[in-house]
Amino acid sequence: MTPLFRTPSPLNTGANTLSATRWHAPARGLAVALAGAALITLGAKVQIPFWPVPMTLHTLAVFLVAGALGPRLGLAAMMAYLGAGALGFPVFSGTPERGIGLAYMVGPTGGYLLGYLLAAGLVGRFAQHRGALGRFAAMLAGVALVYGCGVAWLALVKPAPDLFALGIAPFLLGDLVKIALATGLIALARPGIARLVGWLK
Repeated sequence: MTPLFRTPSPLNTGANTLSATRWHAPARGLAVALAGAALITLGAKVQIPFWPVPMTLHTLAVFLVAGALGPRLGLAAMMAYLGAGALGFPVFSGTPERGIGLAYMVGPTGGYLLGYLLAAGLVGRFAQHRGALGRFAAMLAGVALVYGCGVAWLALVKPAPDLFALGIAPFLLGDLVKIALATGLIALARPGIARLVGWLK
């Protein structure tokens, strides 16, 4: 007589669990990357009075996401952010007042956006699983990369006799403060970051 209810075989249960795990991990990674992109957007939009110019929290958000999540998810978050901007969503600092979409991305700040993308990978690679000094050094290298790309692009689209004074000097002090904050916040959040990394596996 055939039983009305079958007990699932261990083999089938294991296969189903493995299949679910294969789907869950990418879905969780995507959700975290999108959350990171949202945080970067928020950082770009928040403006704080500072000297010599008001500062956004853009650098803080990018480096915080990359330093906490590592190179793969840090890059994914930054790519999602840039993708949303390219599609016309007003995610960038100064949008929509200063333009949106690709028109904004090829403007004077386009080099800095490219620099953030590259720096997300660099900071994620070298800041993760390191002490405060190592994270700070990795973020300094990331800022140098952002400035290098930003000034190189400015030289093409907006030539000026002193690009350092135009594209670096006004932001240097604020970025050093943001790097210090990102370094400290990652240190404080290490237990939560460890749980998040475990959840993503």
